[in-house]
Amino acid sequence: MQRNLIPLLTAGVACLPSVAEAQRQMPNIIYIMCDDMGYGDLGCYGQPYIRTPHIDRMAAEGMRFTQAYAGSPVSAPSRACLMTGQHAGHTLVRGNKEYWREAATVMYGDNADYAVVGQHPYATDHVILPEIMKDNGYATALFGKWAGGYEGSASTPDKRGVDEFYGYICQFQAHLYYPNFLNEYSRERGDTAVRRVVLTNNIPHPMYGKGYERRKQYSADLIHRRAMQWLDKQQAGKPFFGMLTYTLPHAELAQPEDSILTAYQKQFFTDKTWGGSEGSRYNPVVHTHAQFAGMITRLDQYVGEILQLLRDKGLADNTLVIFTSDNGPHEEGGADPEFFGRDGKLRGLKRQCYEGGIRVPFIAWWPHHVPSGTTSDLPCAFYDIMPTCCDLLGIKNYIRRYGHRDRGKTDWFDGLSIAPTLLGRGTQQQHDFLYWEFHETDQMAVRMGDWKLVVIQGVPRLYHLATDIHEDHDIADRHPDIVRRMVDIIYQQHTDNPLFKVTLPKR
Repeated sequence: MQRNLIPLLTAGVACLPSVAEAQRQMPNIIYIMCDDMGYGDLGCYGQPYIRTPHIDRMAAEGMRFTQAYAGSPVSAPSRACLMTGQHAGHTLVRGNKEYWREAATVMYGDNADYAVVGQHPYATDHVILPEIMKDNGYATALFGKWAGGYEGSASTPDKRGVDEFYGYICQFQAHLYYPNFLNEYSRERGDTAVRRVVLTNNIPHPMYGKGYERRKQYSADLIHRRAMQWLDKQQAGKPFFGMLTYTLPHAELAQPEDSILTAYQKQFFTDKTWGGSEGSRYNPVVHTHAQFAGMITRLDQYVGEILQLLRDKGLADNTLVIFTSDNGPHEEGGADPEFFGRDGKLRGLKRQCYEGGIRVPFIAWWPHHVPSGTTSDLPCAFYDIMPTCCDLLGIKNYIRRYGHRDRGKTDWFDGLSIAPTLLGRGTQQQHDFLYWEFHETDQMAVRMGDWKLVVIQGVPRLYHLATDIHEDHDIADRHPDIVRRMVDIIYQQHTDNPLFKVTLPKR
């Protein structure tokens, strides 16, 4: 049973529209999701070293969530939870299963690359978020990382409700910021499938090591410019849904040598170098701290340009913009989360089900609709985005409309709409629990109120987040009844998946 509770808001909400009023306006929705940004990487979440004025302003003008969670501690399954409205015990994609490892290679200049790239496809018998938006008359687009199927599979953007796509089909390809190619698709142009776009100015130079610095086509800038071009074409009265899944600040640590980077090189005069990892496609780095900080500030600049364009076009008042990260901070490519205090005082990193691996920044901005300058402590997760969008669109009983019509599954969707919280109106339902599992590190987690159960290789650990936010004190032996209840939740929620196996705790 869901509890009907209103989350804490730290500002007044007078004169705001109701959920029903917002529905009638058919709001535009922009979902900005960056890659591997920790809870504490933004100024508005306490970051002291990195400048993020535009995102900080977005938070000051909107709502900042303090207990929002990714779907998983790594990229592909976290995105799957967002796309499917399911938690990681139900959704098909629960890990970064790759499809390039056994593929033949093709040459781009003197550089060998894979003939097929991508991750495990989303289940074709399960609706995903862009399909719902398109079904309701929205122009749909995704710019950045897909990671929901490999090239030629039944789950590529062109087959899953996306009208316009530009970026990386494959998250492994996204390890290079100066790649050999990107992928694109345009329904308006008449494309029949996703295709590769060769970056001709990059391929005369090596993709790893000496000479890589001569590559100049920077993927993050290319993706952002394409997103801005699409956004600039949108018009009032024609609803649009855009997912801007930027790869910044994920490793490798690389970017143009411009004023953003040079400013941080001066700031972090004493810096670190990193030797690179060719197998992971992370090139060597000089000035690792400056590179990382610069990537976040560059992303902040992108966000500022998006919000300003919406204002300039008169679209801001009818556009909900959400900013978040796909999981917690990483140590890959030379990144140094300890230096930046990037876990925001939370324990754990990417690939871990501790708070630091899954609790993420989450900001909502919608002038005259989302109450300005507010903070919400509502516990929510990526799989709440689908029902929230449906709620804002006025879709009644989306589970019946978009659920599986043959199997009668009860676990087809797991989310709850957070529209009442976003709009400061109505009754907000809260989850009885939130759920995660991740096969690569054999971890599972359940949050039930302030209780948090972390299971590692089948061994449960219990924490009380209200008094132990860093999850330092395992009190499982003092509360066997709580452990038993949360283990029961695991057995109720976990569905076996032979591709992504985890060790369940003993009952």
